[in-house]
Amino acid sequence: MSKERVAIIEVGPRDGLQNEPITVPTEVKLAFIKHLVDAGLKEIEATSFVSPKQIPQLADADALWPQLPVGPAYSALVANEKGLERALAVGVKRIAVFTAASSPFTERNIGMTIDESLVRFRSIISQFRANGGQFVRGYISTAFECPYAGKIEPKSVIRVASELFSMGVDEISLGDTIGTAVPVETKALLRDITGQFHPSKIACHFHDTNGTAIANVSESLNFGIRRFDSSAAGLGGCPYAPGAGGNLASDDLVYFLERSGFETGVNQSALAQASLQLLSVLEKSVAAHAQLSALSRVSKTQS
Repeated sequence: MSKERVAIIEVGPRDGLQNEPITVPTEVKLAFIKHLVDAGLKEIEATSFVSPKQIPQLADADALWPQLPVGPAYSALVANEKGLERALAVGVKRIAVFTAASSPFTERNIGMTIDESLVRFRSIISQFRANGGQFVRGYISTAFECPYAGKIEPKSVIRVASELFSMGVDEISLGDTIGTAVPVETKALLRDITGQFHPSKIACHFHDTNGTAIANVSESLNFGIRRFDSSAAGLGGCPYAPGAGGNLASDDLVYFLERSGFETGVNQSALAQASLQLLSVLEKSVAAHAQLSALSRVSKTQS
């Protein structure tokens, strides 16, 4: 009997790097992405076409994209018409747009209210489709709690999701931006939102600030969610969300899913190795639990 497949959207090259104080050389990013591909990851968010002044860590998007290894479905975050123009110029076929369930967050992040952001994204998506764009995902950040507005009601998330789907978004990604959600809150949101939209149209994006990301993944699986964002080595954090911890580590997610009887198609040992050069450049040590465990097993085998 074949195992049920769960898709992992690797966001390390974009979300994992956007908040780092060190700008990673393009060649190191490319090596990192190649290692991720070799580990079996099929969907990778490679970069973001945003203002280099705002996110200098991703200023090399135009140079990076044409050099990406063939194979995976790559996507890029696009914030405005200028970003879309840049993305189209290098052949991007899958984009993500970014809003939130909290206006105070969008105002600090992209300088506009939720409704203003939706008006802009409707235009961007229309232009993208007219130019051969194949896939659009809509990020809804602060789906559980906002650092400025506090806890978010599910109805606020559903309203934004409805608007995004109405403009042709293929899927939404629900973001626990500051990593405060616990399973009972995940259950409350997913119970309501999957009552209106099919689970196949929903991905979850958990941060592990309080160590609850895997528990939230487990709860999400109960609602038919089979698509999760994560970052190799747990890199990442939002530059506009004070206190936001790193993303759920892809290493921990793969271990949990595979041990739970699902198939990911990702080689855990290869994934553990994939981020080592990048961590060295960022002057960070290995911290993801499953990565540490996998590297320890390799070390014992080689000794």
